[in-house]
Amino acid sequence: MEEDIKVVARNRKAFHDFDIEEKFEAGIVLKGTEIKSVRNARLNLKDSYAKVENEEIILYNMHISPYEQGNRFNHDPERPRKLLMHRREIDRLRGKTQEKGYTLVPTRVYISRGLAKVELGLARGKKVYDKRKDIAEKTAKREMERAMKEKQLGKPR
Repeated sequence: MEEDIKVVARNRKAFHDFDIEEKFEAGIVLKGTEIKSVRNARLNLKDSYAKVENEEIILYNMHISPYEQGNRFNHDPERPRKLLMHRREIDRLRGKTQEKGYTLVPTRVYISRGLAKVELGLARGKKVYDKRKDIAEKTAKREMERAMKEKQLGKPR
């Protein structure tokens, strides 16, 4: 049975700046009006990252805009947020992130069965030449698809 998942935010920059090697799902601990802003897709994952601290995973720099109908109990948009994962997963991620070059990057936030979830990617930073190579490959693929499409439609050059 297909799960009801509504993606509310993607971190496209993460795929440009990092090689994502593994993905993990984690729940997000939210306060009061934060969940309403998340459901309205009023969040930004740019420049956000996660760290393992004191046996828990904390997400930093994820901006959740204050809820418009909220009152004085609105939340701090940039506050660090605790993520919920199994102990074995947290221990494994701690070991991986202590290796040179690995970091935890949120790739997307979605609503699954009424709960806010974040997909974390275990990532290694790309070098500038890797980014250039990826851009060149995408451009070549796009040109090839365009040429194939023109050939199928029978358009002269």
